[in-house]
Amino acid sequence: MHFTSFTMPFRLPSSRINWTNSSFLIGTFVVTCTAVPFYLWKFGVDGFQLSMFLFFFIATGLSITLGYHRLFSHVAFQASWPVRLATLIFGAAAFENSAMHWVSDHRRHHKHVDHADDPYDISQGFWYAHMGWILFKLDAEPPLDNIQDLRKDPIFMLQDKYYTLIAVSVGLVLPAVLGFLHAGWLGALGGFLLAGVARVTAVQHMTFFINSLCHTVGNQPYSDRCSARDSWIMAIFTFGEGYHNYHHEFQHDYRNGVKWWQWDPTKWTIWTLEKLHLVRGLRRVPEEKV
Repeated sequence: MHFTSFTMPFRLPSSRINWTNSSFLIGTFVVTCTAVPFYLWKFGVDGFQLSMFLFFFIATGLSITLGYHRLFSHVAFQASWPVRLATLIFGAAAFENSAMHWVSDHRRHHKHVDHADDPYDISQGFWYAHMGWILFKLDAEPPLDNIQDLRKDPIFMLQDKYYTLIAVSVGLVLPAVLGFLHAGWLGALGGFLLAGVARVTAVQHMTFFINSLCHTVGNQPYSDRCSARDSWIMAIFTFGEGYHNYHHEFQHDYRNGVKWWQWDPTKWTIWTLEKLHLVRGLRRVPEEKV
C-alpha cells in the first residue's frame, strides 16, 4: 500500500499499526516536549546533567553513524572487538532496533533506493520516509537474507539476542542511576528525562532526517541517479551524515564529507581510531574517480 499525504496513514486499520514502535516513538516525543521542559523550568539543569546528555548523545549518535552505518552496513573499514562492542552497546541505546535489523533495512535501502522495495522510500512521501515506515506495518517483514557476512560475528549476534535488555539498561536505566548517584531521586528523574528520553528523541530524529530531509533538500554534486542530496546543515546535526549524495554514489567510502573542510566527525573518529590501531582497512574512493 502506498500513501503520499499526511492523513492517509490514520485511515489504516488498527491491525496495520505497529503499536510497540508507535507507542515508544510518540511517547518519547511527547515526554520530550512536555515533561522535559517542565523539569527544566522547575528544577533547572546543572553541569553534570548537561555533560551526561552530551555524552550519551555523542556515544549513541556515533554508534549509529560509525558502527551501525559505516562499519556494519557498508563495511567501510574493519574494527577490533572493543570498537564493535562499544558501538553495539551504545547503538542499542539509541533505540533504533538491533544492528541486525538496522543493517538489513539499510542495505535494502541502497539496493532499491526510491523504489517500492526501499524500506524508507522517499517517493512515498516525506512523512513515510521520516518515520511512517516504522509506525505502520504496510508490507510483510522482509527476510534477513542480506547480512550473512555479519552472522559470523558473535558480538553482533549477541546484541540482536539481548537488544531490548541492552537498550533499556544502557539507554534509560543507566542515565537514571548516574543521576541518582549525583543528586538523589531528583537527579535520577533528571538523568532519565534528559540523558534518557530527550536524548533518544534527538538521536532518532537525527537519523530519521537523513532518510527524509536528505532525500528532499540539498545539492547533488556527484550524481542525480537517485534522490539523495548533500546538506552541510544536516551534516552538523548528524555527525557528518548530511553529505548524502556523495554517500549514495560512493557508499563504501568511510568518509561522507570527502573534502577536508567538510564537517564529518564520524570520519575524523574513524581516522583517529586507525591511528590508535583499533580499526584498519579504511576504504577510500580514489580522488580521480570522485
